[in-house]
Amino acid sequence: MLNLLKRLWVIMKSPSSAAMGFILILGFTGGIIFWGGFNMGMEATNSEEFCAGCHAPIVKEIRETIHYSNRSGVRAICSDCHVPHNWTDKIIRKVQASKELVAFAMGTIGTQEKFEARRGYLANREWHRMKENDSAECRNCHEFDFMDFSEQGARSVKQHSTALASGEKTCVDCHKGIAHQLPNMEGIEGW
Repeated sequence: MLNLLKRLWVIMKSPSSAAMGFILILGFTGGIIFWGGFNMGMEATNSEEFCAGCHAPIVKEIRETIHYSNRSGVRAICSDCHVPHNWTDKIIRKVQASKELVAFAMGTIGTQEKFEARRGYLANREWHRMKENDSAECRNCHEFDFMDFSEQGARSVKQHSTALASGEKTCVDCHKGIAHQLPNMEGIEGW
């Protein structure tokens, strides 16, 4: 074994194609390991269990909505609505969410009472984000072009067709509280 290591060292010391090949193989292998680990971490932080670590009451709320239990059997979890699906936006959102982990670790929202006190601010920030991206996460499952207006109530048809025609409204304008209880918005700027 020692002789093998000595030979590898000699090869690595001298500028040869074997040394370059070895470095390339190490770099390629290291890159694959890093990328695989990075993606595993990204997916782990998209799980409902991860979200429930800090937001257990919210996850419990979701379990009482149509997004969790419905006749079609389709179930949305936290990341379906709160993490963008395209890669670049997902990375940006994950970096933003790291601030939430720090706040939780510092105890800013460490208890139910503290969380409820900040809930209006957090909800307003999320609604603003969804308004800015035209409710992209909602549209991953709910797209105007695929809606069957004949299956909707008259009020829904009117609202959806108007929103579709004008392009001014997005899902979150009308559907705040669809998957969560509406927080107390008293004193929240922009509400």
